[in-house]
Amino acid sequence: MPRLAFLGPHATFTEQALRSLPESDGAELIPCQGSPAVLAAVRDGSAEAGCVPIENSVEGAVGAVLDGLVGDPPLVIRREALVAVRFTLLVRPGTGMADVRTVASHPHAIAQTRGWLGRHLPGAQVLLSTSTSEAAAQVARGEFDAAVSSPLAAGQHGLEVLADDIADNPGAVTRFVLVAPPGRPPAPTGNDRTTLAATTANRPGSLLGLLTELAVRGIDLTRIESRPIKDRHAEYWFHLDCSGHVAEPAMGEALAALHRRCDQVRFLGSYPRAAGTPEPAPGAALPAVPLSAAGADEFAAAEAWLAALRNGGRA
Repeated sequence: MPRLAFLGPHATFTEQALRSLPESDGAELIPCQGSPAVLAAVRDGSAEAGCVPIENSVEGAVGAVLDGLVGDPPLVIRREALVAVRFTLLVRPGTGMADVRTVASHPHAIAQTRGWLGRHLPGAQVLLSTSTSEAAAQVARGEFDAAVSSPLAAGQHGLEVLADDIADNPGAVTRFVLVAPPGRPPAPTGNDRTTLAATTANRPGSLLGLLTELAVRGIDLTRIESRPIKDRHAEYWFHLDCSGHVAEPAMGEALAALHRRCDQVRFLGSYPRAAGTPEPAPGAALPAVPLSAAGADEFAAAEAWLAALRNGGRA
């Protein structure tokens, strides 16, 4: 029976996302305290794969997950899921609004309900927890008066819904990814996403050169984030999501070019876009321009690296 880790405890949005994926059928689902613990479980072999949130339509990327993905040993994304987020205020039975002095939740949940909390609980202290469901568990244990959480957590922890649909931005969606050790990517579907991270030399035009390698091949860049490299001042990982698959010629050429151009490139997976994600508009490559002064050795090394990616080798 496969073991799949997820951001726990039970009844989190992450578990909801994981259960929507076919990999969860017949699998043992293992709750972990925090996204870094999920990634660690996959890396040390405690779990074959793990599910973590990577991006929210309101709050943006989850920094701890982006940082964790570029750690060692390497991990790659195998699949993604979208979950519409619905927040409720959960309390122990018999608790009224006037009794709430402390409210806890995951930082992204607090950020998405801050306006509602300010209007309805202006005197309450807002505190952070490792997940929305853990906050509910802490309320059940008497550590906090209320939790911003999923409605599913009410039944899981014996709590009551004091207020429903409290998000400041109705319709918010969170993207979750299933990560695993490197292996041959899922076959192209025609509606795929490729995720990667790269570092460049700190000189004028470095980032523009990276992006140009994508643009001249007609590759749609759908997300870019910068994250500091923890042990190097003023140097950054650039995290990118692109439309396309490593097995396709344009994406393969772009990855090989980035391998020649960048200090480091981490291939973080090519995988099907989640159901409900709009298909990208078809793009056209820009006219070819000289982009790199790489020599024969750099081209050969980049081609060998690309062949290894396509066959499930280390990024």
